[in-house]
Amino acid sequence: MILIKDITNYMERLAPLSLQESYDNAGLIVGDPSEEVKGILCTLDCTEAVVEEAIQSGCNLIIAHHPIVFKGLKKLNGKNYVERVVIKAIKNDIAIYASHTNLDHVEGGVNFKIAEKLGLQNVRILQPKKNLLKKLVTFVPVEHGQKVLDALYEAGAGQIGDYKNCSFRVEGTGTFRPTGGANPFIGTVGQDEEVKEFRIEVILQAHQEYMILSALKKAHPYEEVAYYLSNLENDLAQVGAGAIGSLDEALDESSFLQYLKDAMALSTIRHTPLSGKKIQKVAVCGGAGGFLLNDAIRQGADVFVTADYKYHEFFDAENKIIICDIGHYESEVYTKELIISYLSEKFSNFAILKSQVNTNPVQYF
Repeated sequence: MILIKDITNYMERLAPLSLQESYDNAGLIVGDPSEEVKGILCTLDCTEAVVEEAIQSGCNLIIAHHPIVFKGLKKLNGKNYVERVVIKAIKNDIAIYASHTNLDHVEGGVNFKIAEKLGLQNVRILQPKKNLLKKLVTFVPVEHGQKVLDALYEAGAGQIGDYKNCSFRVEGTGTFRPTGGANPFIGTVGQDEEVKEFRIEVILQAHQEYMILSALKKAHPYEEVAYYLSNLENDLAQVGAGAIGSLDEALDESSFLQYLKDAMALSTIRHTPLSGKKIQKVAVCGGAGGFLLNDAIRQGADVFVTADYKYHEFFDAENKIIICDIGHYESEVYTKELIISYLSEKFSNFAILKSQVNTNPVQYF
């Protein structure tokens, strides 16, 4: 029996909630995490029509990219679509889960899906985040060093870019004296002891702290485990905003615009003036990505594909880059496919469906 919390926990392995922006409201918004899952409906937005689709499809869990609730609800009387969606979901025992900016910020997330649709190669995060890394230092008897390291690696420590199982260790001498209440693994109560130990250092992502410390304490032979954690200023290359990569072959600007339109199934593209340059390096950001323009320019992108640009913001391109505004919905609609693909790798004993409801509130005449 698969429970809602099994699904949400698996989603958070890909996109931990700790990676969402402070204004966001990702996570389980409506529903009991201990309920059994009967079916999942994946959508970009959760609207009344999507809840009705879930009812008709026999799905009791909706996974959306955009949270239906951003601000606190003081009343639930159905005066707006947000309240009506929540009421309808509760009445029909349907849970609603959102994976939003946390899914934007990870490798394999929303922006990497756009890059995949565009066939970009050598894709990486456009603006890596800071202050998400920590360093763990601990001290282990030499003969137990590898066992402890293996446990730390298994829990997720020691990942630096494309390299796994990264650590530093140096041998030294640890000293201690067990006191009356101790039950020492090495040494005798009341006597000073010296032990050959490794000082082990590994890097970890901040959201992994609990799991990694638990693994350390379980694998470590000592009754009292000596360790300390420190925050790092380093960029975390695997987490951040936007993505950037390259086309296999450079295209002229008009050909690229047509390629973009076809690849993303667009009806229109708003863009800055063309300058006659070839297009090969492409920066992308699903949704409102204007804050990343300078990062795209600094990294040599020829074009920046995003959405929600205002009139005066187009001037910021200053002929250094082409801005392509493809629409918020259009830039993120393939998130449905991303979620379905990810969940289908793990769960196969119930339906995981893609919503057929077009939730785009913007129409073109």
